[in-house]
Amino acid sequence: MEREHNLVPEDKLWKRFLYRIIYRSDTRLGKLFDIILLSLILASTAIIMMESVPQLDKRFHYTFVILEWIISIFFTAEYSMRIAVIKNKRNYIFSFFGIIDFLALVPFFLSFFFPITKYFLIFRMLRMLRIFRIFNLLDFMNDGYLIVRALRNSSRKIYIFLLFLIIFSVIVGSLMFMVEGGRQGFETIPQSIYWAVVTVTTVGYGDVSPITPMGKFFAVVLMLAGYSIIAVPTGIVTAEMRNKRQNLEMVCDRCGNEDIDDDARYCKQCGKKLA
Repeated sequence: MEREHNLVPEDKLWKRFLYRIIYRSDTRLGKLFDIILLSLILASTAIIMMESVPQLDKRFHYTFVILEWIISIFFTAEYSMRIAVIKNKRNYIFSFFGIIDFLALVPFFLSFFFPITKYFLIFRMLRMLRIFRIFNLLDFMNDGYLIVRALRNSSRKIYIFLLFLIIFSVIVGSLMFMVEGGRQGFETIPQSIYWAVVTVTTVGYGDVSPITPMGKFFAVVLMLAGYSIIAVPTGIVTAEMRNKRQNLEMVCDRCGNEDIDDDARYCKQCGKKLA
């Protein structure tokens, strides 16, 4: 979201009062509101889980429905107030938390027409991310952003690795189809590719296994390759995270730019000489 002075309402005193409660957690009422919000999120999640258990749903169905109505009405009112009291409404609606708040409400109203969609209310758990702001744990959020940036910057390497893995699985699966001679579990090439993917990822369901000596040899090679393959994306992301962590320690004093190369002598945005 934007800077606070672009969000705080300026016209009405009651809007500023509600804004302090809803968006901030530095007051007693604000802290209480956030704790109630988190408690209702946990309660709603627990209700959705219990509704999926036939014995519990049969015994407490109407209780679950009433509680879910109460919680959803509260979330609807809370979402409406968030939009009403903020200065730039568009900024909140299309922000990360704004989209999550909206997605937390949509399944409830869709369930009027498609009952199965009520289980999508489990997305309300995403609203628990506010716990970092409520309990002053923003440093953890910064670490989360570091991981996201590392994944984004290493995405091209990961895509190449996944392409290689797909080609490798298709080739091995086709070979297993020929070696096993269409036996159970290897009747077709797609079924053999399924076995190859399960094996190379070291999942090993055990529902399909080769029986010929050559097939078992290929399986051993594939399983050993799986352990080394797993280490590749881990090493890529870890190296990128280490580089990003080093770069984050360098910040331009003039413009606040954090995207600074390791060997940079001047800021790429404002041209200031780095210390």
